Amino acid sequence: MRHALTAALLATTLFTLPTAAHAQAMTAEEAADLRAQIAALKGQVQMLETRLDAAMGQPAPPPVAAPASPAPAAPAAAAKPATEIVWKGAPELKTADGWSFKPRGRMQVDVASIDAPAGVTNTRGGVATEFRRIYLGVDGKIPGGFAYRAEADFANSGVELADVYLTYGPGPFSVTAGQIKPFWSLDELTSDLFNSFTERAAFTQAFNFKRRVGLSGQYKGKAFLLQGGIFGDNANDLLSDTNNSFSLDGRAVWMPRLGDTQLHLAGSAHWRQLNDGPSGVRYAPRPFVHTTDARLVDTGVFAVSSERGLGLEGAVLRGPFHVASEAYWQKASRPGFANPTFFGGYAEVGYVLTRGDSRGYKDGAFDRLSPKRPITEGGPGAIEINARYDHLDLNDAGIVGGRQRTLGVSLVWAPISYVRLTANYGHLMVDDAALGTVTGDRDYSADAFGLRTQFDF
Repeated sequence: MRHALTAALLATTLFTLPTAAHAQAMTAEEAADLRAQIAALKGQVQMLETRLDAAMGQPAPPPVAAPASPAPAAPAAAAKPATEIVWKGAPELKTADGWSFKPRGRMQVDVASIDAPAGVTNTRGGVATEFRRIYLGVDGKIPGGFAYRAEADFANSGVELADVYLTYGPGPFSVTAGQIKPFWSLDELTSDLFNSFTERAAFTQAFNFKRRVGLSGQYKGKAFLLQGGIFGDNANDLLSDTNNSFSLDGRAVWMPRLGDTQLHLAGSAHWRQLNDGPSGVRYAPRPFVHTTDARLVDTGVFAVSSERGLGLEGAVLRGPFHVASEAYWQKASRPGFANPTFFGGYAEVGYVLTRGDSRGYKDGAFDRLSPKRPITEGGPGAIEINARYDHLDLNDAGIVGGRQRTLGVSLVWAPISYVRLTANYGHLMVDDAALGTVTGDRDYSADAFGLRTQFDF
């Protein structure tokens, strides 16, 4: 009976379809319509057969396989996010086309004291505290090989510009415009975040090393660094600049890596012209700590038409051990008088006590002390000890500014990479001091202690 019903349905349907003769003259539209009717007929036949078999208690025939449809296209790989965020002490945002932006900053809080003989102004007794530096700023990259930085120091109830510059350099050569440190000294060019002591060597303070606005260039090879530029004055002094000075500064560094040993040999040269005629210059460092404004050695202000400086640098780093030394000569031209040449320098040795840690070095300067076992992982952090002999002579050609020699020791603890505590002690021996005792003695000694707590991001 099943086959009779199927045949009857097919016969009824075929009578409604075009004849063979007419099919030869069918249009494409009519042919498509015919195919659709046949497909519908097959579906009806299968449905009737299924119902009939169910009524007669027979298993249903397998369904007619539908024409295979094309497999769906695999979804496209997820596009790379437009912005990537990484952590480098603070969040750094990077885009696929080369932009980046990172906030940066640091805070340094000092507690210090200096003990000098009675009568030496502002230097006896008491402990002073200060926010030595509070930097806030940003840096990043711009597509095409550009980089930028802008930061300011908010410490001591004032705001002063620090590094503010734009750099272009897609290869080993780069050009920088803005305010940076001219290329003077290893101790000066090492960030204050990474120095061995709370304050730098006395000659860097005495000879007025500070950031200046200018245009400079740098070539960096694998073991060689060449830096040079022309500079005006510090951006914070431009409105008060009365001598219209400019300077030429250059530095060459040889920094080969020999196995586990990092060598550093360098020389620098400085020439500054005070264009508005002889102007007042003063060479006078603070005594090992910054919390006092007293100057134990001091040339006083004297007229200078130009300055010439020459510096030599040397350092060796191997494992936890490092040594470093510098010498610097500063010659001042005085119209109508003998030209004095002042000298400063230091020798330093240091050792990192914690296993596996060492002092960092990068691009011609010391770098961060990063512990292999920070306290966040149950370790002790990194601990370093240092000793330094510092020398400054401001006596020459009739100018008696005094001689200052300092024996200093320091202890540095970095519990994690971005937090650091530095404690140091210095014994100062002064001859021909600018500040005398109550008895008029100008040859004496003083002791200074400093403790700094800092973090950066």
